[in-house]
Amino acid sequence: SLGHRNFRLFFGGQLVSLTGTWMQQIAISWLVYRLTDSPLLLGVVVFSGQVPTFLLASFAGVIADRSNRHRILIITQTLAMIQALVLTVIVFSGSVQVWHIIALSAFIGIVNAFDIPTRQAFFIEMIEKKDDLGNAIALNSSIVNSARFLGPTIGGLVIAGFGEGVCFLVNGLSYMAVLAALRAMRIKYEKKAASDRHILSELKEGFQYAYGFLPIRTLLKLVALISIAGVPYTVLMPVFARDILGGGPSTLGFLMASAGIGSLIGTVYLASRSTIRGLGRIIVFATSLLGAGLIAFSFSTHMLLSMAFVFCAGFGMMVNMASCNT
Repeated sequence: SLGHRNFRLFFGGQLVSLTGTWMQQIAISWLVYRLTDSPLLLGVVVFSGQVPTFLLASFAGVIADRSNRHRILIITQTLAMIQALVLTVIVFSGSVQVWHIIALSAFIGIVNAFDIPTRQAFFIEMIEKKDDLGNAIALNSSIVNSARFLGPTIGGLVIAGFGEGVCFLVNGLSYMAVLAALRAMRIKYEKKAASDRHILSELKEGFQYAYGFLPIRTLLKLVALISIAGVPYTVLMPVFARDILGGGPSTLGFLMASAGIGSLIGTVYLASRSTIRGLGRIIVFATSLLGAGLIAFSFSTHMLLSMAFVFCAGFGMMVNMASCNT
C-alpha cells in the first residue's frame, strides 16, 4: 500500500501528528489526576471526549458518504490543532481548571465524531488498487501504535522535565505535518449526486445492513464489548502509576508505551499477512489474550510485571480491533 503516493503522504503525516496526540492524552490524564486526585474525574474527562463521538459518529458517517472527505479531514485536523493550542495557552497561563479540560475534551470529541469515520472511508480514495486495502488498514494501525509507543514515552519524560503544557504545544504543532500531507495529495474527487433521501433514512439503511449481515453483526457486538469492558483500562493508568506502583509521569509513560509496543508488534504481524483467511481464529486468540493480560495486570504491584501484562493486553486489543476492522 505504500506504493500509493497519497497513502505515503498520509502515512508520514499521521505518524508525526499521532505522536503528538498521544503526548497530549498522557498529559491530560496526568494533569487531571494531579489537580484532583480523583479517579472519578479521570473517567468524567474521558467520557466527555467519547460520548459526542458515540452519539454523532453514525450521522457523521452518512455525511462523509455524501461529501468531499478530503475537505472534511482538512477541517477536522485544523479544529483539532486549535483545540491543542487553546489547551496550551490555558495551561501556560496557570489558570487551568478541570472544567476547562472537560469542555475542550467534549469539543475534540465532536471533531473526532466527524474525523474518524471520514478518515476510515478516505482509505478507499487513497488506495486505487483495492487488493492493497487490507495491508493499508494494518499499516494504519501500525502508525497509531508506533505513535502510541513514542508519544507516551516522550510525553512522560517531557512532563517530568517541563510540565504538561509543553506536550500540548508539541501536539498543536504536530498537526502541521498531517495538514501539509493532506494539502499535497492529488485526489480525484468525483462529485456525488445530490441525494433526495433524508439523512435518517440512509442511517437506518446502514443499521439494517449491519444488523442483517451476521458476520458484521457479530463483530460489532464483540468490538462494542471490548470497547466497554477492555479498552478503558487506560483511563485509570495514572492511578496505577502513582498509587499502586509508586511512580510519577515517567512511570505512566512507560506503562502506556509497553501497551503501545504490544499493539505495534500485533499490527506489524497483521500487515505481514497476505490473506484474511484465518482471521476468525486470530480474533478469538487476541480477545482471550487481552482478557488474560488485564486480569494479570490488575493483581500486579511490580513495574516490570505490569509492563509485561499491559504489553500482552495491548497486543490482544489491537490485533482484535484491526482484524475486526479488516
